[in-house]
Amino acid sequence: MAKYEVVMPKMGESVQEATITKWFKKEGDRVEEDDSLLEIATDKVDTEIPSPVAGILVKALYKENDTVPVGEVIAVIDIDGETKVKDEKEEKAVAKPVEEKPEQKETAREDKKPLKADRPSGRFYSPLVRNIAKQENISGAELDSIGGTGKNGRVSKQDILKYVRSRKAPQVHDKAARPSMEAQQSAPVSAGPGDKVIQMDRIRKLIAEHMVLSKRTSAHVASFIEADVTNLVRWRNKIKDEFYAREKQKFTYMPVFVDITAKALKKFTFINASVEGDKIILRKNINIGFAVALPTGNLIVPVIKNADQKNLLGLAMELARLADAARKAKLAPGDIQDGTFTISNFGTFKNMTGTPIINQPQLAILGTGTIEKKPAVLETPDGDVIAIRHKMILSLSYDHRIIDGAMAGEFLLELKNMLEQFDMNTVI
Repeated sequence: MAKYEVVMPKMGESVQEATITKWFKKEGDRVEEDDSLLEIATDKVDTEIPSPVAGILVKALYKENDTVPVGEVIAVIDIDGETKVKDEKEEKAVAKPVEEKPEQKETAREDKKPLKADRPSGRFYSPLVRNIAKQENISGAELDSIGGTGKNGRVSKQDILKYVRSRKAPQVHDKAARPSMEAQQSAPVSAGPGDKVIQMDRIRKLIAEHMVLSKRTSAHVASFIEADVTNLVRWRNKIKDEFYAREKQKFTYMPVFVDITAKALKKFTFINASVEGDKIILRKNINIGFAVALPTGNLIVPVIKNADQKNLLGLAMELARLADAARKAKLAPGDIQDGTFTISNFGTFKNMTGTPIINQPQLAILGTGTIEKKPAVLETPDGDVIAIRHKMILSLSYDHRIIDGAMAGEFLLELKNMLEQFDMNTVI
């Protein structure tokens, strides 16, 4: 019998490791090709990994909750009968045939040079850990000194973030100043009688880490503008029933928000950008993410790729597909990657506005508030009159390191003008 080593697949360009959350098969179990073998989770998405071959699972090399680098062998399967030759591309992605000799297995492991760090110590650091170290100006020697809680003492993201927090904690040398400095520290929290303690799930912990990292990375500033969307409301009321009868989907305001945002980003290129050190990366593609509330209470941000190249119908259908997949936990890794700008729709919950936190490594995020009827002063040939109009507030949280208030204000004004001048003869 031949053996196959199943390796941890690469679940996206920026994903370098994944956590095994569940094994569907145990050692000794028979598996068929494409049977669900295990479930893995990254900081992007949770997904099931199918078995690349049929046979017997003879060895699971990692346990549930272990974090494994991409390309690392995670399981060994004995193949029944003749082994079919796999397509070279498929084989590299999910499985690699190996000989049974131990020395050859060791050679195969040593060939994974990209997983090793360029440190004299030879210690493994994932690209994510090295990127955080670079952002925080942590030297190589300093990085080598950090204790690791990962497998074989590897430094995890949690390890380096904990080190960064302790590194940035204020050092008190003057005893006289100690009381006031300590007063600035967070008071320890303990549960009292009758309190209920709930452990954060994995997704909530990741969200918490991302939010804190974003606030520490970007200089957050927010600007606001109010828009009269009466034309848009009337147009949607006119077409929504026909659209539902034709497409079996509800038409929301979100496709229009994405459409005008994509158009504005083509003009304001510095808002569709990222920062790497002292360099500004102006993104060619306009990939707009949108926040989706999950049944668990958590959030996820699917991404509409090349939003500027889609019409309203295409945007509406893609939004519906991604939102449905998100709520059913069926998003593919590519569905939540490579976003260049994000929209958070507070109006879904009848909220007027909000100041969302920037989704790193992006530079800005748009908040769309609820649409409400309000009295407004209108100019007419016969003078000013008060009329009932549909109004909403747009907010923009932006990174003040790159985006100044003038640029943010002009961007919001561009969105306001497009909303207020919406063509009621638009066909979808």
